[in-house]
Amino acid sequence: MLHPGPAKKVTIHLNEDTSSRSDFLSREILALLLREGVAGATLLRPETGFGSHHRLHDDTGIHSPGHMPLRIEFIDEQRNLDRFLPALIELVTDGLIEAHETVVLKATTGTAQ
Repeated sequence: MLHPGPAKKVTIHLNEDTSSRSDFLSREILALLLREGVAGATLLRPETGFGSHHRLHDDTGIHSPGHMPLRIEFIDEQRNLDRFLPALIELVTDGLIEAHETVVLKATTGTAQ
């Protein structure tokens, strides 16, 4: 569980059709984060986007259909991130990983008292 204080927000940019060793890359990344005990992660499906090749991808079928961008975001404490970051970096063979300093103000599980 996250505690209030300094943390890192990590964002991974990739494409939904990018495969990995055994599955789609997005699924393998989420499985890694779950195994490593990350408090939570979100997979976002943007409506449209482009990457380093500057080809627009959207879901209308007009521009490069089926190669849609994805974004996975999570927040964790630096010491936890340091433990599994090398595995994450090795896993992402096509995409971009970025991290930003952030501050957790409150983290709760939402269970009734």
